Amino acid sequence: MNITHTEIYRFSIRMEPFVIATGTMDYAQNVFIRIHTDSGIYGVGECSAFPMIVGETQDTCLVLAQDFARLWKGKNPLDLTGRLTELDTYIARNTTAKSAFDMALHDLAAKAAALPLYRYLGGTPRPIATDITIGIGSPDEMAAKAVTFKKQGAEVLKVKLGKAPDTDIARISAIRDAVGSETTIRVDANQGWTYDDAVQALQGLQAFDIQFCEQPMRSYNDHLLPQLRKETTIPLMADESCYDHRDASRLAVQDACDFVNIKFSKSGGIAEALRIQQVAGDYGIPCMIGGMLESRIALSAAVHFAYAASNVRFFDLDTCLIGHLENPVSGGVQYAGYHISVPDEPGIGADVDTAFLKTCEQWIV
Repeated sequence: MNITHTEIYRFSIRMEPFVIATGTMDYAQNVFIRIHTDSGIYGVGECSAFPMIVGETQDTCLVLAQDFARLWKGKNPLDLTGRLTELDTYIARNTTAKSAFDMALHDLAAKAAALPLYRYLGGTPRPIATDITIGIGSPDEMAAKAVTFKKQGAEVLKVKLGKAPDTDIARISAIRDAVGSETTIRVDANQGWTYDDAVQALQGLQAFDIQFCEQPMRSYNDHLLPQLRKETTIPLMADESCYDHRDASRLAVQDACDFVNIKFSKSGGIAEALRIQQVAGDYGIPCMIGGMLESRIALSAAVHFAYAASNVRFFDLDTCLIGHLENPVSGGVQYAGYHISVPDEPGIGADVDTAFLKTCEQWIV
């Protein structure tokens, strides 16, 4: 089997403005690809650029996608290690762009084996319920959103923080008062606090039964995480501080975090994500699978990964639920409230509607 050509699409999805500590997004600036082969099957992949976090934009991903497609043309897609090594040899970092190609290779390999991706990876279906994210707003606005989500069946709320500590504490106080004690609340500061802010905020949040706090400070302050853990009873989760399995090992050795958040846009795709969860597990650190602003293409791949990744204990797979105004995907992950599953079809089991793709800017390499 050899690669004949790759279709590349500017996969922009309109969404309601979504506010986090590092900025506001009003559309999902994604890239969708299909890698075609001479066997008649193709693999699909998607990446979601989040420039203020990963340092890539939709346009940089589109440029690199064309380079990657030329690099792989005529080569065997089933040599996953060889193909992915070529991407890392060609250019450092740029994990978001790489993740779409990693995903498409895994989709192709599973289709060639006539297996759902999770079975190709050695996984087994299990119950998964995602959290739902509340973007930054006033305490009253965020509390009202929390009540709406609870009425819709949400059991776990992920709340964006990372602004002034006093206001962040007021936000969580309002939400906890609104939803009661049974709803799980986890928070994500998206690197928004200084060390002193983090101490103040986390100590003030201890009264509200917080499951964990994601990424309280900028990653260049990782050396302060061990001390920060001593200042609070709230467990800390590394997100932007952990891109690959080497980061996971470094954080573990330094006693810098309690949990790790895995995202394909940071890891470069499924292959490295599996290594991260394994290394973290070796140190007794459970993981979460999360995302940026992906559609149900990448979310489907994330569920397959979660079925195969036994050390993934937390699920933040709500990216298409937090304001996407379009749903261009056929097949793939299904939501029953906030409980999710994927169909037992070969590969990822998802694709993009042809009519929607006709509206997207396209390249064929």
